[in-house]
Amino acid sequence: MPPLEVTPAITIPDSDLSLSFVRASGPGGQNVNKVASAVQLRYDLVGSSALDERVKLRLRALAGRRVTEEGALLIIARNHRTQEQNRREAHERLAELIRQALIEPKTRRATKPTRASKERRLESKVRDQRTKSRRGKVRWDD
Repeated sequence: MPPLEVTPAITIPDSDLSLSFVRASGPGGQNVNKVASAVQLRYDLVGSSALDERVKLRLRALAGRRVTEEGALLIIARNHRTQEQNRREAHERLAELIRQALIEPKTRRATKPTRASKERRLESKVRDQRTKSRRGKVRWDD
């Protein structure tokens, strides 16, 4: 297999990936009991030099429970009947996760509300108070 190309600039070498095949439940008929068509793709996050540390941290957060204690990202693909289709799906899912991790989140900058927005908020509060006070019992002595 050629190395996994995530973006034109980033390629994951084969040495960081390991594939193993296991039997899968699901579609396949009698074939499902005989052929190991499910794919377990392991990506060595700790030992990989293809990604920088910030991207690795974001990838670890995105992957969640799929990261093992050893620091490997484990993707299991078993939706298709053939090894090749499952292998393609596992590679694509890994590439998509890495693409998401490459996007650096924007830092939030605290801003003050404008004077007009404060006034609008207070006006709406007064309006709501009036509406709610009119829902009370009607008194005829006014």
